[in-house]
Amino acid sequence: MSRPAFRRFWAAQTVSRWGDTFNSVALVIVVYELTGSGVKVAGTVALEIAPVILFGFIAGSFVDRYDRRRIMVSADVARALVAIGLAVFHDELLAVYLAAFALSAFTVLFNPAAGSALPAVVVDPDDIVGANAAVWSAAVISQIALAPVAGLIVATAGARIAFLLNALTFVISAVLLVRLPMVREPVRSAGKHLADIAEGLKAIRSSRFLGVLACVQGLAALSAGATSALLVVLAEDHLDVRASQFGLLIAAIGVGAGVGPLVLQRIAKDVRRRGWLFGPYVLRGVVDVVLAASTSFGVALGALAAYGVGTSTGNVTYNSVLQTTVPERMRGRVFAFFDVVWQTGRLLSIGVGGLAADRFGIAAVYLLGGALLVGAGALGLTLAPQRLVHAANVGDADSRMAGEHG
Repeated sequence: MSRPAFRRFWAAQTVSRWGDTFNSVALVIVVYELTGSGVKVAGTVALEIAPVILFGFIAGSFVDRYDRRRIMVSADVARALVAIGLAVFHDELLAVYLAAFALSAFTVLFNPAAGSALPAVVVDPDDIVGANAAVWSAAVISQIALAPVAGLIVATAGARIAFLLNALTFVISAVLLVRLPMVREPVRSAGKHLADIAEGLKAIRSSRFLGVLACVQGLAALSAGATSALLVVLAEDHLDVRASQFGLLIAAIGVGAGVGPLVLQRIAKDVRRRGWLFGPYVLRGVVDVVLAASTSFGVALGALAAYGVGTSTGNVTYNSVLQTTVPERMRGRVFAFFDVVWQTGRLLSIGVGGLAADRFGIAAVYLLGGALLVGAGALGLTLAPQRLVHAANVGDADSRMAGEHG
């Protein structure tokens, strides 16, 4: 990807991911040290999910109405200030909880803006898959490489340094993005934000593809929330592994996630086909069933590597399809809607999954999670249009998006 604008965008996203890694590691350590409670650590996860559910729709309307570059820069500056506050007051549980909520709230604004802006930065539609793959791969590599470093920094220098590093990455991201050339002018709607939200929901409801995708995402979130959060329980109770081996399981997911986009770019000529979008759900579902059925550590390593491939290829395809099929003026609301669907399902899954693991065992949770993912993928493969093509006017009765007539 040779465009200077994309290189600037990619660098901002990557640096910001570095800070996210430092923050996420430090945050859970701080809460556990303050409280000694796993429930209160889980509370930070709930506080990070809540803003998506509460503010997702309104964030999407802002992204479609105002300058996306300014939204991203403003969100980065706000997150830097929150991270500095967290560095100062991290020994107060209430301050930590408030900071977790605030960081997530501004991220809710940033993410749909970034997802919606990428096609304007890349310009050539043929480069969108490669651009998403580059952003995803950088995020995965950053997490694999920096999570151990973050833990070491917290252990030796304290959480304050990790939070200050997070603040610094937001500042660097804002500086990079403030000079980002954008070809799009914001659409200044004369209506109110509630009308924008209603228009977005109507557009999604009028599209067969987006309706199917919403059902698929909801089912997948009901699976992934619990299985991701309870992987450590699977490792200890089902696989009977030590902490060092658990780290290898996480690394296997990371390796698969890093390889996935490379494979996708090499073999997929056009990702706007339902097999590329919904097939990875089936793959991840099969992996969950294998994890539930086998107690072999070696089998688990291979399965989780395959899970990483499914996650990364699915994520890159999902972003690329929405960016190339959703009309530009609606993109922020569509991205925000699916964020709300995903996080709502994830929150429900975490709560129900924990109770189910205690009552029925962790293998039952993974079996059910696998069934949900396979069902989600099968639903998309059966009901979605074969080819997901662009239409100019989302929600218009005569020209619906994403292959309604394909």
